[in-house]
Amino acid sequence: MPCPSRSDELIFFVNGRKVLERNADPEVTLLTFLRKNWTLLIMSSLRLTGTKYACGRGGCGACTVMVSKHDPVSGKIRHSSVTACLVPICSLYGAAVTTVEGVGSINTRLHPVQERIAKSHGTQCGFCTPGMVMSMYTLLRNHPHPSEEQLMEALGGNLCRCTGYRPILASGQTFCAESSGCQQKGRGTCCLDQGENDSSSLGRQSDICMELFAKEEFQPLDPTQELIFPPELLRMAENPEKRTLTFHGERVTWISPGTLKDLLELKVKHPKAPLILGNTSLGPAMKSQGHFHPVLLSPARISELSMVSKTSDGLTIGASCSLAQVKDILAERVSELPEEKTQTYRALLRHLKSLAGQQIRNMASLGGHIVSRHCSSDLNPVLAVGNTTLNLISEEGTRKIPLNREFLAGLASADLKPEEILESVYIPHSQKWEFVSAFRQAQCQQNALAHVNAGMRVLLKEGTDAIEDLSIAYGGVGDATVSAHKSCQQLLGWRWNELMLDEACRLLLDEVSLPGWAPGGSVEFKRTLLVSFFFKFYLEVLQELKRLPPPQTDSHHFPEISDQFLSALEDFPATVPQGVQRYQNVDSHQPLQDPVGRPIMHLSGLKHATGEAIFCDDIPTVDKELSMALVTSTRAHAKIISVDLSKALELPGVVDVITAEDIPGTNGAEDDKLLAVDEVLCVGQIICAVVAETDVQAKRAIEKIKITYEDLEPVILTIKDAIKHNSFLCPEKKLEQGNIEEAFEKVDQIVEGEVHVGGQEHFYMETQRVLVIPKTEDKELDIYVSAQDPAHVQKTVSSTLNIPINRITCHVKRVGGGFGGKVGRPAVFGAIAAVGAIKTGYPIRLVLDREDDMLITGGRHPLFGKYKVGFMNSGRIRALDIECFINGGCALDDSEQVTEFLILKLENAYKIRNLRFRGRACMTNLPSNTAFRGFGFPQGTLVTESCITAVAAKCGLLPEKIREKNMYKTVDKTIYKQAFNPETLIRCWNECLDKSSFHSRRRQVEEFNKKNYWKKKGLAVVPMKFSVGFAATSFHQAAALIHIYTDGSVLVTHGGNELGQGIHTKMLQVASRELKIPMSYMHICETSTATVPNTIATAASIGSDVNGRAVQNACQILLKRLEPIIKKNPEGTWEDWIEAAFERRISLSATGYFRGYKAFMDWEKGEGDPFPYYVYGAACSEVEIDCLTGAHRKIRTDIVMDACCSLNPAIDIGQIEGSFIQGMGLYTTEELKYSPEGVLYSRGPDEYKIPTITDVPEEFNVSLLPSSQTPLTIYSSKGLGESGMFLGSSVFFAIADAVATARRERDVAEDFTVRSPATPEWVRMACADRFTEMIPRDDPKIFKPWSVPIA
Repeated sequence: MPCPSRSDELIFFVNGRKVLERNADPEVTLLTFLRKNWTLLIMSSLRLTGTKYACGRGGCGACTVMVSKHDPVSGKIRHSSVTACLVPICSLYGAAVTTVEGVGSINTRLHPVQERIAKSHGTQCGFCTPGMVMSMYTLLRNHPHPSEEQLMEALGGNLCRCTGYRPILASGQTFCAESSGCQQKGRGTCCLDQGENDSSSLGRQSDICMELFAKEEFQPLDPTQELIFPPELLRMAENPEKRTLTFHGERVTWISPGTLKDLLELKVKHPKAPLILGNTSLGPAMKSQGHFHPVLLSPARISELSMVSKTSDGLTIGASCSLAQVKDILAERVSELPEEKTQTYRALLRHLKSLAGQQIRNMASLGGHIVSRHCSSDLNPVLAVGNTTLNLISEEGTRKIPLNREFLAGLASADLKPEEILESVYIPHSQKWEFVSAFRQAQCQQNALAHVNAGMRVLLKEGTDAIEDLSIAYGGVGDATVSAHKSCQQLLGWRWNELMLDEACRLLLDEVSLPGWAPGGSVEFKRTLLVSFFFKFYLEVLQELKRLPPPQTDSHHFPEISDQFLSALEDFPATVPQGVQRYQNVDSHQPLQDPVGRPIMHLSGLKHATGEAIFCDDIPTVDKELSMALVTSTRAHAKIISVDLSKALELPGVVDVITAEDIPGTNGAEDDKLLAVDEVLCVGQIICAVVAETDVQAKRAIEKIKITYEDLEPVILTIKDAIKHNSFLCPEKKLEQGNIEEAFEKVDQIVEGEVHVGGQEHFYMETQRVLVIPKTEDKELDIYVSAQDPAHVQKTVSSTLNIPINRITCHVKRVGGGFGGKVGRPAVFGAIAAVGAIKTGYPIRLVLDREDDMLITGGRHPLFGKYKVGFMNSGRIRALDIECFINGGCALDDSEQVTEFLILKLENAYKIRNLRFRGRACMTNLPSNTAFRGFGFPQGTLVTESCITAVAAKCGLLPEKIREKNMYKTVDKTIYKQAFNPETLIRCWNECLDKSSFHSRRRQVEEFNKKNYWKKKGLAVVPMKFSVGFAATSFHQAAALIHIYTDGSVLVTHGGNELGQGIHTKMLQVASRELKIPMSYMHICETSTATVPNTIATAASIGSDVNGRAVQNACQILLKRLEPIIKKNPEGTWEDWIEAAFERRISLSATGYFRGYKAFMDWEKGEGDPFPYYVYGAACSEVEIDCLTGAHRKIRTDIVMDACCSLNPAIDIGQIEGSFIQGMGLYTTEELKYSPEGVLYSRGPDEYKIPTITDVPEEFNVSLLPSSQTPLTIYSSKGLGESGMFLGSSVFFAIADAVATARRERDVAEDFTVRSPATPEWVRMACADRFTEMIPRDDPKIFKPWSVPIA
């Protein structure tokens, strides 16, 4: 119940300006507050849209801002990066907030952070850039000359889907005190630029450049020029307000007491009210799980809860201290004390380095982390084994309780009483002969919840290896942290040796039991980690014992550790990547004014970095605008019995609910309805849409809509089930050459195998969003949409509303990432929003939450492939038969084209005389999968390359030898009879082998593997022949419209959409060359269906190709018109010529057009020329795996790519790096998990792990192949947007190489079932050993699994 009392005034500052909020609502976050005009401000209104909404759960960093507060304990100002989506505005009393707009602006002064990230080419789509800027800016406010380790920590909580992180880190490194980069690089040489063969073309070219930006041009960092902490807030902090502050919202009351006494009184009055500090636990729970608390108590202003005290026997840390502060406190104590006393502290620090991201560590409190008792808590297991004591306080007095197994289990006798609060945490020093360690394994190294974590402590009897005390606690294997108390008790008195190890493993597996259906799945993996971690602890203790005095008697001697086992003790480091980017310099005769071929910064780079680049949802609120929220199916296959809207329509602010009956025209396709009618075919299918005055009201109304279902059979989720039920979306696609049956009879050996490739979520940083504005006459609509194909949106809205296309104008300014996910899907959301706009007569804004976006939109098709390969003992493949099935979901979408492209591209770089490729798209009860970067190639070619590795294993040869033996060598024809010359492919392969020093490193890897049992290295190199474009001529056409104005300025418009790939930058480079004027004369406003009609989707890597030709054509038309003027006055300026042309009535506007590359495919004959050209490349990757945990580190990657004559090497290298990292994610960490009922579990950055900054290879080299030409394309350039995706598989095959080495050493049979992604689970379980053998196994038939594999 809201309290009718008046709220106190909330005072804080934003970008140096005072905010006075008299009606602060506790449910409003800082992100909402900044982006929407909620406030009463002294100077003007807030609408700071530079801070982006991307996930809403603090997991991606797009909404990072800096919060500065006066620390009452130290008396200093503390600057912290935080995620604004989790910060309640009521927590900001007395704080100063700095957003990206407050750091610098293109209109006033750029900050060096903003300048450097833009000029280092660290922005592509730009949606994540403000968050990156704010993380780096906060780091520099605290450390003007940071270390590289601090830089990695600062950016660990920020995700980027476009760049691959390398250029972002490069910009940050320019501020670092020391750099591990090459000291020679500035002189044009580099120690990394050493190949095995000096005659390589990349090595001998004197015109090869390795600098994408000039460091010396950057303005210096001057810390004296930063915003000061507001004096008014300083005065408030020095004379703190002691009275209790209360803020009443619509549903929630926030109470912030000024004294500890007041807080304790309030806790008696409101015993169920939670204490809220960082909101990192409560916030996500309230958002995703519907948790609701009418009263919240904030102890932020109570200094007693932040006190730290050191004693001779331990350390007491205030419960309000943030985890970042705890990390600093512990690090300081470790530096002060002898090593034997800091065992627990060092174990905690081990986890604090990788726990969440920097922003969450800055926000989350130690007390909140402990009391929340999350099952995957990283600190609680360590605190529990470290004999931590919790100091509680209430009105009754103080009390101490141990942080033990009873507390962690939530037993009432060992827990806080309702009126008690946690005041501080006492962590005792460790002692001599006591050893404490911490372990965790997550999907990726940084910013990921652990599958399993552990704290372990042993106290040995002095001078011996006899166990005097033992304590082990695990997280991730139950509802809360689990203590293995019984096992530990039974091991007391045992000696620390192999006998004890075996007994301990048996006891632990017996006590810490995990049912086969346990939430989170991965049950056998988790069981294995239980004992793998203990083995690591066993080795660590033995290693520590070696450093202590020898035993007192000869009868006690400590067991020795084999040298082969020592590497198991080392954690993988998080290091800043190094590397070189090589490209061919422009011809020395090229005019300086001609920008083509130069590393020009992204046109919007500086605006990205200042937050001034406007995305769809940054458009200011339109008059009478309404918000829309979607209602989706909760059943995978069901009949809709009834939909009850009555309760929703009664809620305040709700205007209407849009259903299929409101659609005046066509409701989508027959098999793919916009809004469901009578039946739903998947969880996440849209049934109706709520329209309300605010997005909050719309989302609340969704919960009130009652839908009654009747389940239907069958529910098909997996490819296996679809095959069983003969459930397919389209006919089989097939290509064949030679006589495959005859060839199989004549080979030496035959291998058959299976390949399973999981799906992939696009995870564009900007979710799907659209703004539809109805005009007052002629049924006209303006649609602002984040889309790759605005013409498709326009057509779909037209048919849905039954109005002509010419009444609808779609605008695309820029898109915050697309990757294929914004080709078809935006049309659905645009059409539904348009129906709402027409029905209500008001503008409609629809912005999907990350959870809904992932649930509804589908992604990359999961694939199941079966292969049969026949080959000679020499490794020459004579016959290959591949059958692929993709999981298309419930509707056709792009599945037929994906199947076709998959089959067309399956042969990759190999010439095999006898081939048969077949493909089917399965119909399942999942959201329909759609276009995704690579369009089938990354999945299908993994099958082909898996055949190669299988052949290599059978022949006893190295995979690279098999690849070389079977690669195209001379001018030839593909399986579909398209002729091509593989010369450039061979050059890329040879350059990659040379620049990566492949052969010498292969020997080094073999040597390492002989010496190490629990760590293994793997090395792999893969070639690539990637076909660019659509397989139809009409899809290659493009148009452009260029206006020259009388002042000489030029407006360029074309049919391509800016997705972050730099198409607008490249188009201005083309126009600049053609018109022979500087790029500064030119401008691109937006892509609009009103200026360039009937456009094709910006996809298939050809956007710059075809639109560049159209721009070129328009410029040439204009220049032809200007020729007489220029001839008459050759010495005149551009402005003179334009003025003269206008006087002579010469049109200064021209439409350019490109009819398109010829492309066709005849599936009846199995032949054609479906692709305009190929992009060739090769990648070599080296990894190291931890056989005990499944973790891996990427040591080095070398990529050589055939870009021919790059239009912009900075942008092209950025595309290669970004797509490689995205592909690496597909093959290693990105895992979609579905329940047996078809519900997607992985619906946000917490559950779905795209690569983070620590996933970039430690050495990352990219080279554009020089002296390569193609006459077909604009200036002999090539489209590189997608091709790098598949090269990420070099990491997969390097991991597989390491795993195969481990299996051979353990005498485990070769397994030709390949599963992607190569997650830690897959790696650990594939490295079979004594620990995987000892775990209990479940019969899958006797329980219902938590998740099902849909591939």
